[in-house]
Amino acid sequence: MERLQKVLARAGVASRRASEELILAGRVRVNGRVVTELGTKVDAHKDRVEVDGRRLVAEKPVYYLVHKPREMVTTLDDPEGRPTIGELLQHIPERVVPVGRLDYHTSGALLVTNDGDMVDSLLRPRSGVPKVYAVKFQGHLDVPELDALRNGVVLDDGYKTKPAEVFVLRQEQNNSWAQITLTEGKNRQIHRMGDAIGHRVMRLARQSFAGLSVERLRPGEYRELTRDELQQLKKNFLNPYRRARGDAKAE
Repeated sequence: MERLQKVLARAGVASRRASEELILAGRVRVNGRVVTELGTKVDAHKDRVEVDGRRLVAEKPVYYLVHKPREMVTTLDDPEGRPTIGELLQHIPERVVPVGRLDYHTSGALLVTNDGDMVDSLLRPRSGVPKVYAVKFQGHLDVPELDALRNGVVLDDGYKTKPAEVFVLRQEQNNSWAQITLTEGKNRQIHRMGDAIGHRVMRLARQSFAGLSVERLRPGEYRELTRDELQQLKKNFLNPYRRARGDAKAE
């Protein structure tokens, strides 16, 4: 027997936290009865679990690395009719969700999975997941500006960013390309960091996420993680998350 929210998360319905919200909202039924108590335990193999009237079917966990193209939203559908990551991944039979998001105009590494625990472990603020970006800035960056990015800059809301790895890739006539590695993920953070030092971000691509590189993937392509990549993800992020949460068993 397992907690209902854990069963929902493992089946790829949503992250564990989002699954708790589904339960509290009365959108989950167990054996025909609406359940709103988070401590409810179920047997995923014997009990009939439904979310919004659809029966839950247990899926094996799957993990894909996607090279998200520019001009695509990181959602499964879009009311404005823009291209979505859901359309790109429509041939994946499992119900996968993105781990975090990339802006509409940002391309690069995006992990998708139906493993709710993995999603939670990578998105929690203390996880320190490294995210490597190639950034095109307007103008040339001088040493004090580079040092400011490395040591932390104050954003428009007063938040000071954590230290980051920053080095210049190349200088063009009117622009600079830099590589920036972040271990946090504030909304439009790199754009706002550029604004803080007076250099607008003109182009942004995420080269890797949690050590997973899209170097060999073209925009719009995706692949399953290798066994070694998955083991490394579990070692670095999932298992520490489970231990911190007090799970009796971490893989």
